[in-house]
Amino acid sequence: QVQLVESGGGLVQAGGSLRLSCAASGRTFSSYAMGWFRQAPGKEREFVAAISWSGGSTYYADSVKGRFTISRDNAKNTVYLQMNSLKPEDTAVYYCAAGDGLDRRSLYEYDYWGQGTQVTVSS
Repeated sequence: QVQLVESGGGLVQAGGSLRLSCAASGRTFSSYAMGWFRQAPGKEREFVAAISWSGGSTYYADSVKGRFTISRDNAKNTVYLQMNSLKPEDTAVYYCAAGDGLDRRSLYEYDYWGQGTQVTVSS
């Protein structure tokens, strides 16, 4: 079992930055790939970024590539999402997830989810 708790969301102006954190409980954190997804009102949950269990491989949605950076610290059981150059269209609830499936971009490959943290970008 892995329990995930996100933090770091908030209100920021366009062009600003935020860093999201996801703290995991459980001794098996380092064996899971981790992902960030987001869901805007009225829209489906979509992939944002993912990182392999070792941190050696990262994956990004085209919409955030070059602006967002995912990282993890297995000693701290924490995964991060650094978000720079934020745009109003980045407004959503952001979720972190843990899983061991092959398709890092698919939400169906993740077994554990956090409760989400709201990110609002004003224009």
